[in-house]
Amino acid sequence: MIIKIHQACSTKNALFYNERKVERHKASFYHSQNMPVLNPFLGDKNDRYRVFQEIEDRNTRVKKPGLHISVNPTVSDLVRLGDAGIRTDIGNLMEHLGYGNQPYLVYKHADLERVHFHIVSTRIDCDTGKKIKDSYEKEKTQRFIKELEQKYQLTKDEHTEKLNYRFSGSSKNLKQNLESLFGQLNRMEFITSKEMYDQALKLFNVEIRKAGRGYSVFVTDENGKPIRHPIRMSEFEERPKLYLEKSVSPVEKVKINYKVGFPENLKTELLKALLYQYKTDINSPTRKVRKGISTVRKKKGRKY
Repeated sequence: MIIKIHQACSTKNALFYNERKVERHKASFYHSQNMPVLNPFLGDKNDRYRVFQEIEDRNTRVKKPGLHISVNPTVSDLVRLGDAGIRTDIGNLMEHLGYGNQPYLVYKHADLERVHFHIVSTRIDCDTGKKIKDSYEKEKTQRFIKELEQKYQLTKDEHTEKLNYRFSGSSKNLKQNLESLFGQLNRMEFITSKEMYDQALKLFNVEIRKAGRGYSVFVTDENGKPIRHPIRMSEFEERPKLYLEKSVSPVEKVKINYKVGFPENLKTELLKALLYQYKTDINSPTRKVRKGISTVRKKKGRKY
């Protein structure tokens, strides 16, 4: 986990920098706190800026009142904390630095090596109009990171490894291994759409295709040609979460509209995240790791 406080910035520049990223589909609206409206992202960017401008107009002596923080979790951090954990600990970070009561916006970026987050707020206290003390911010941030790593047992990002998890025409225990793959992907919260899920499956030479009223799972070659007899989705106990039928509330639809598309480096993120999760599951008494795919001990029944 790397957290950087960008010094000497104006709130307008920081906010509009992130807004441009959203306009170019390089970032998405992610979270907000202590704002005067329930969902500030439904309004115009100038409306969002005016919230901070009105606070800063109460103290024009501070020349650089902007607060701009970037939070850069590793892929393993993202898997371990999850979406809810990231939001919670961004709130804990703001509280730790003395900005817990301040209005702030969070943007989710996917334009660099990995997913990361930008926080925009103001250093002018929204209640008193005084500048919030910023002494020892670097030390406070490092202390927060250390406590976070201890709390979640976070580790430094693993070195990129050349791994091959692709299924083939000779893959054994196919149904069990596919269920294991679905289970791993279902726990990855940065996979947020069917398109993203399908892209992840293609990294393993796996495709889900419409078959009658349901779906079937195919193992394919490099050109997308099926090389194994398909398995109907209904035959799996563990199924892809994004293919389960469920109703979507209007609130959830708004959230979906803010999701950023799958990152260009999905393959690297996915393989590293899978590797991390396999390490955490390796002590399970009913599973063993075989060629990168968690293999359930063979049971009697239909063979694939």
